[in-house]
Amino acid sequence: MIGNGQRNRSYVGIVFCLSAILLLGAFASAQQAQRDKVDSFAKCLTRKNATMYGNLLCSHCDDQRKMFGESFKFIHYVECSQTGTPQDVNTCKISQVRYTPTWILGNGERLVGVQTFKQLGEKTGCPLP
Repeated sequence: MIGNGQRNRSYVGIVFCLSAILLLGAFASAQQAQRDKVDSFAKCLTRKNATMYGNLLCSHCDDQRKMFGESFKFIHYVECSQTGTPQDVNTCKISQVRYTPTWILGNGERLVGVQTFKQLGEKTGCPLP
């Protein structure tokens, strides 16, 4: 036979578990919504012909990639190190990329160094995530 004290503790435990599940679900949903916004931003940059020129050994390039997270796959990227394709390395030479990261925008403007989403958004007209 279960006493009132045990029953109350059971209810509290169930309420706690359900609350935790709801909070985790809300958190996961908010994270997915943010990822979707960053995906849209990255896709917009590519549509606007913004290209990031980088180097796998460049810590600043790594910082820029990390800002986009998984959404970086939507960024038009050219690898300028010797690990890049010969075509990419040649593109970096032709584009006279001396420092990485360098963003070259559709209008030919260059942005050297790590750029914030705000800076990229202002220069391209892409809505911020």
